[in-house]
Amino acid sequence: MPNLEKYLQTIIDNVIAYAPKLVGAIAVLIIGFWGANKLEKVVIERLKRSNFSPEITSFLGSMFGIALKIAVLLMAAGIAGFDTSALVGMLAAAGFAVGLALQGGLGNFASGILILIFKPYKVGDWIDINGKFGKVEEIQIFNTLLISPGVKTLIIPNGQVTSNVVTNYSKKGHIRLDILVHIPYEESFPRAKTIIEDILKQMPNVLKQPEPQIGIESFDNFSVQISIKPYVHPDLYWDVTYEIRANVKAAFSQNNIQVMYPDSVKLGKIGD
Repeated sequence: MPNLEKYLQTIIDNVIAYAPKLVGAIAVLIIGFWGANKLEKVVIERLKRSNFSPEITSFLGSMFGIALKIAVLLMAAGIAGFDTSALVGMLAAAGFAVGLALQGGLGNFASGILILIFKPYKVGDWIDINGKFGKVEEIQIFNTLLISPGVKTLIIPNGQVTSNVVTNYSKKGHIRLDILVHIPYEESFPRAKTIIEDILKQMPNVLKQPEPQIGIESFDNFSVQISIKPYVHPDLYWDVTYEIRANVKAAFSQNNIQVMYPDSVKLGKIGD
């Protein structure tokens, strides 16, 4: 029994010695987590008032809250008697190991932060990234999701965004079409140009400003290539493209403007 009494006394002594530390650590956790949640909400509200996008507001707010809670945990561990330097070293080693394993992912993560901050594009914009063209559906931390004109989902790692040229077709609110039509050399270019101008004026989806441009693009072996460059809203790119081609074909037919078929070589007159 003397040994039992000795063990009980040791336990009681340890409880008396460590109880205040344990109570203090628990109090720090409760009060610290409560304060961290309050501060996180304050930071989110301040970010919203600063006109940050919802994506970056929620991300920065959550990161700030996590950092505060980690600091509270380390503080509570120190009060409880743990060696916080050892805990910090373990966290640093774990972070380093994860960083080595996820170098590409961390690069995409950092690029995602830059995109959310500097906003080279936003949801709904038509963009081209490294030859991939589509409408921005979602900006994630690691990837940007595009919807192609063929209704395919393109998942672009954000690292490619910051390391390549990004063409934003929606930044100015309009986009220029580049349409080629052909007329024979003997046809009058001013006449064909007037016909095309009349077509564009009658189309409500073709913007009046900036004004459409119509000119001779090049000369090939059988015809003159006319370039039609009107401006439209980015969402109407394909609709207006097809409409212009159909209207030009119909107008050329009504005005007896013919084309030269490249199945034989034939010399002809050169018009105006």
